[in-house]
Amino acid sequence: MSFLSSALTRIKPSPTIAITNKARELKAAGRDIIALSAGEPDFDTPDNIKEAAIAAIRRGETKYTAVDGIPELKAAICRKFKRENGLDYKPSQVTVGTGGKQVLFNALVATVNAGDEVLIPTPFWVSYPDIVEFCGGKPVPVPTTLEDNFKLRPEALEAAITPKTKWLIFNSPSNPSGAAYTRDELKALTDVLVKHPQVWILSDDMYEHLVYDDFEFVTPAQVEPALYDRTLTMNGVSKAYCMTGWRIGYAAGPEALIKAIGTLQSQSTSNPSSIAQWAALEALDGPQDFIAENNKVFKERRDLVVSMLNQTRGLTCPKPEGAFYVFPSCAGLIGKKTPSGVTITDDEVFATELLAAEGVAVVHGSAFGLGPAFRISYATATSALEEACLRIQRFCGSLS
Repeated sequence: MSFLSSALTRIKPSPTIAITNKARELKAAGRDIIALSAGEPDFDTPDNIKEAAIAAIRRGETKYTAVDGIPELKAAICRKFKRENGLDYKPSQVTVGTGGKQVLFNALVATVNAGDEVLIPTPFWVSYPDIVEFCGGKPVPVPTTLEDNFKLRPEALEAAITPKTKWLIFNSPSNPSGAAYTRDELKALTDVLVKHPQVWILSDDMYEHLVYDDFEFVTPAQVEPALYDRTLTMNGVSKAYCMTGWRIGYAAGPEALIKAIGTLQSQSTSNPSSIAQWAALEALDGPQDFIAENNKVFKERRDLVVSMLNQTRGLTCPKPEGAFYVFPSCAGLIGKKTPSGVTITDDEVFATELLAAEGVAVVHGSAFGLGPAFRISYATATSALEEACLRIQRFCGSLS
């Protein structure tokens, strides 16, 4: 329609949300569907966090707040960064948004000009390139490989940087691959970035607490203090605290950038939900022991899924260090035919035919910038995961 903005042509609906909605529709129509497409913990929000929200309502904390977060929550975020990451921030260096996605959107809209390049390692979260394009910038995918467990190599980073590079978007543990960078691996990347003062780092740490096998999480500004003044470190309560629907994300970085983000937010959504902010304060300051308990379950599920997928004809699945996703390659199935005669030409056809034949919803890897592969979220009941993997084995086995 001609009255719509041309900026809308630069973004498309989120593929992960589209596939999750399609799975919901099929389920509502009576199909037996196992949806492994949504990145959402199946655990409930802990009771102490719920009670903090209820107490906030009863206290009358139901008015507008400061645009980019209540002072109490900003102070708790500063404590979190100091306690967990060894990073010192003042409340004036902190912004709170309606989910991590808004924080990322604000940061890029506030800084990216037409023609600016933004480096995005593949596979990437589906929203990164679309937001960059919406801003008029140029997303530059930087490839990784299955052999490197989908981790960015310093030489690939070096080769991708140009005088037009404005940001590197860095996500560890990664959505969709679950890959997480050790201190040494991250130091090799920050050594490259130190040499290029025009490049800012947007570190998406949303899955920080979801790591397994004694993995030690680190973030870029922690590993290389020289990058502190050009790093925006983003996080939120959605994943580790099982608070996806509460919509609270936050970030810390240089004051001038935080102020610009606040200006943008003041003319768009204004403040995040007052109730959700008080709940997030309790999440950050309250008991943290449930995270390790949840991780124990996530680790068992990861190990189950990786094992079953690696026993499946035509699939190769690396074992990720974190998040709650696996990103198996289905390169071994390209060119094969389904019993109904459909040729698997790419990972999107694979995902479509898997859903049609076996009722398992996964997201095709090319949506994340790297195929042929697909993403499975194992943040769902273990029994459902086991059944889904059996169906995937059956589907792959039926291809000829």
